[in-house]
Amino acid sequence: MDNNPIANILQSPELRKRILFVIIALAVYRVAAVVPIPGINAEAISSFFNQHQGGMLGFLDIFSGGALGRFSVLALGIMPYINASIIMGLVKGAHIFPALEKLSKEGEYGRRKENQITRVFGLALALLQGFGLTVAITKMSAPGGIAIVLDPSWTFIFTTTLTLAAGTMFIMWLGEQITEKGIGNGISLIIFAGIVDRLPSAVYKLVDLVRNEEIQLLTALVILALVVAIMGLVVWVETAQRQIPVQYAKRMVGNKMYGGQTSYLPLKIDQSGVIAVIFSMAVLSMPLTVAQFMPNAPWAAWIMDWMGRGHITYMLLYVALIIFFCYFYNSMTFNPKDMAENMKKWGGFIPGIRPGEPTQKYIEWVMNRITLSGALFVAAIAVLPDFLRIKFNVPFYFGGTALLIVVGVALDTVSQIQAHLIQHNYAPLIKGRGIKGRWFNVGE
Repeated sequence: MDNNPIANILQSPELRKRILFVIIALAVYRVAAVVPIPGINAEAISSFFNQHQGGMLGFLDIFSGGALGRFSVLALGIMPYINASIIMGLVKGAHIFPALEKLSKEGEYGRRKENQITRVFGLALALLQGFGLTVAITKMSAPGGIAIVLDPSWTFIFTTTLTLAAGTMFIMWLGEQITEKGIGNGISLIIFAGIVDRLPSAVYKLVDLVRNEEIQLLTALVILALVVAIMGLVVWVETAQRQIPVQYAKRMVGNKMYGGQTSYLPLKIDQSGVIAVIFSMAVLSMPLTVAQFMPNAPWAAWIMDWMGRGHITYMLLYVALIIFFCYFYNSMTFNPKDMAENMKKWGGFIPGIRPGEPTQKYIEWVMNRITLSGALFVAAIAVLPDFLRIKFNVPFYFGGTALLIVVGVALDTVSQIQAHLIQHNYAPLIKGRGIKGRWFNVGE
């Protein structure tokens, strides 16, 4: 394999095709994100979101890649589908509907049916949230009393609701196509693209503050150094593993002796990656978004007072949700019982731990400990910029949640590219061809 990663990618036709597909799909997404919904005063909606830039609406606008701030056809983003996935996972984990549990055990067919149910549920949520968002925006106005909606009729509400729901389903379909035909997780890459799109403007704002002498150059350098340090810590934690030693006993198979070797069972510190952060953000954004669009309601004022972004209640709830979803994701994807049974089946055991149920309990104990440490780290990174912004007036425009998602998605995508490169370089060996084209026999 060449030391130049770009050259390695160019040597793999399949990998080139996959990466090109991802680039084209993300370009289509970015173009669709700027297509406005008819009947919206573009200057008024821009002024309104500039006024709420530091609040939850500005926070959600970052993750929609600016689509919410323009009130484009993709203004709802992928959040309804993510919320549907969360609810489906909770329902299945709580054993409320036995039929869903049966589907999860039916292999590929069950997975397709479960995805289909999630899509339909996501469409229902998109219609509901789209209707609420459309009704709310007809009652809003920009600074100076300028109406955002030119003609707030029921025809506008109906067509806009359908358009927003269709936009969410388009993003969902595009994400599935990226996952299937491209590289990486499609939904995560779409969120990644929306965040990265705002990065140049965040850097420009910081430079503009320095140019206008609103902050000192030393402060700006400290902010950049802190961002780089956070990125380094995220990379370190996302790649960190706890390796449990596994010893395999010697056994005879025919006339040959197998086993007698020591290997390791790698357990990631942050098993959920960015999924827990995205899920927490989706759950927390629902009541806050509704409250932002209905500020005159008494319950909305209570939510904004106690759960506003940067408030201690918001931070504590955000931390609790991240920890919960880290454990929830592990319970859905990590099965210590199967690991213990497979280890016992192949003659493996953890030194000092009896095979079977004691091994299962030991793996669960280790996983719970490292998951807690990983979840606390992720939660701390997610709320640190908000804390610094509130307490020390540090002008962060690219928060910890955004950094976690960007770095996590980038690491996952790079690892999948490396896996494809390894498969490409070892494919000739599997087919019986040497590295330099020399044929060889199995017994050679």
